Amino acid sequence: MQQDVEQLVEQVAGKLGRGLSLEDLDGMLLAYSSNQSHADRVRVNFLLSKKVPSDVSAWQLSHGIATAVRPVAIPANPELGMLGRVCVPLTVRGFRVGYLWVQQDAEEESPTAILSQLPDVQRDIELLSGLLLESNTVESGFRRGREREFLAACDGDVNATATVAGWREVQHKGPWQAVTALDADGWAGGADPGAATLIHSSAALQSTVGVDAALFSAGAETHSVILFRESVGRASHAQVLVHYQLELAKRSGRPVHRIILGISEPFARPRGLAAAYRQSKVAAQAAAVEPRLGELVDYKSTGVYQVLASAGGAAAWSDSGSVYFQMLEDHDRNGELLPVLELLYDNDGSVQDVAGQLHLHRSSIYNRLGRVRQLLGVDPLKGAVRLELHAAMKARRWDARPRI
Repeated sequence: MQQDVEQLVEQVAGKLGRGLSLEDLDGMLLAYSSNQSHADRVRVNFLLSKKVPSDVSAWQLSHGIATAVRPVAIPANPELGMLGRVCVPLTVRGFRVGYLWVQQDAEEESPTAILSQLPDVQRDIELLSGLLLESNTVESGFRRGREREFLAACDGDVNATATVAGWREVQHKGPWQAVTALDADGWAGGADPGAATLIHSSAALQSTVGVDAALFSAGAETHSVILFRESVGRASHAQVLVHYQLELAKRSGRPVHRIILGISEPFARPRGLAAAYRQSKVAAQAAAVEPRLGELVDYKSTGVYQVLASAGGAAAWSDSGSVYFQMLEDHDRNGELLPVLELLYDNDGSVQDVAGQLHLHRSSIYNRLGRVRQLLGVDPLKGAVRLELHAAMKARRWDARPRI
């Protein structure tokens, strides 16, 4: 496969009559062409060190290559010893696999000539992107098969569960925990489910490399699933979360603002994987609609969402059924009453805490509480009414959860 990539780079360089270099998403040199009329200092150092220096990388990234889907002209930088060049982002169905660099000649003042040549080698560039996709992970075909089997086990397939239990990475490594990694803002599947799955799969694989507690990972269209060895602390989980966010942004070519890891209760027998996976999904979904839960979310910390998740299907909570809640919602046109009431419930009735969070004076909070009492004819901070309203608020949130 590597030989095919190198030959294709040489072939494209020959058609363009220019020097090329090919790098992965981390700035590592994958291949380069031998022909080059003049190599600037940056290219020479890159070919020797096999890695893009941080100052050069910063200059290139400042021109938007990480999110670009079309060729990007990078101007010369004399301080770096760098001639102008064109960066061609290599993507397959929206999945970013690397960058092809075409350097301008010393006498060229603009990238116009390069940009005009690129359509002539578009087919070669597409083929190169496909080769990189296949070589992006070792034994990728074998890996994808194992991921499918792992996801089948997560969905409760008995035969798949037995197979996964015998894997070297899993056997005798329990108790385990299932973890769902979810992009809180970009979880919805795109136009190409296959590409979305590849993006999550690669992000999960790369973010768990070197993390001993992470035993296996698999990507789905809207999220990833990671099997962890049980641990009391969350240092390994936090490490994976940070790397997952970076890897997902790198491969999808878009900003990723909030990644959530939903963490199941520990389970000691492989047959508990399906239930643990469900718990991890619920934890991730709850944190997506309840930001106060944070980004590293244990299933047991999700409170009433455990009850809501177990009580029915997707449409079970589209209507809370609470008369008091409906009265408040109908009259709360400006969104002044329900948010205050929910924060009071979440903060054990502390008016001072709620006032601080909303940047309001305490008298404003008391005033809004008085309006709620007048509207409902009951005290919203007492007994059964408080329970009903709080549950109805969380049910409404739960109805807006990501469907993963």
